[in-house]
Amino acid sequence: MAVQWQWQARQEAALPQAAVAWGEAAVRLFERLEQMAEAHAARLQATANRDVLVVTGPAEALPWVDGVEYACAEAAAPGLWLPTSWAPDVPLDLLGQALLARFSRAPLLLWHAPAVVVPLDRCLPVTAQHLQRIKDGWAGR
Repeated sequence: MAVQWQWQARQEAALPQAAVAWGEAAVRLFERLEQMAEAHAARLQATANRDVLVVTGPAEALPWVDGVEYACAEAAAPGLWLPTSWAPDVPLDLLGQALLARFSRAPLLLWHAPAVVVPLDRCLPVTAQHLQRIKDGWAGR
């Protein structure tokens, strides 16, 4: 039986540990990464699919561009990342366990809009080579 739940605004935004961008915002975030000094980029990791770019790292090192939203690891549910401003209205530990069992990968980013789960286990350091792989992957989208 599926558990029904809704998103609710967090009473206090959590400290960001990832920048999350979709569509055109992902392109702008990618361009920002390409322009970063190597020393700054070395503090970050990234993963992408055809729809989203996720950049993880310390809050002070995360890039800001128009349209980017932020996420963080959820202390109550190891292996689960959530938006910094939104949280499910169900116990996070149970939700995290269910998602990790279903997807058999960790960590997982549970996103609110669009409603998706994004595996973060392929985050790699932001290097020119990794950015080129992302660009090549986006070439056919």
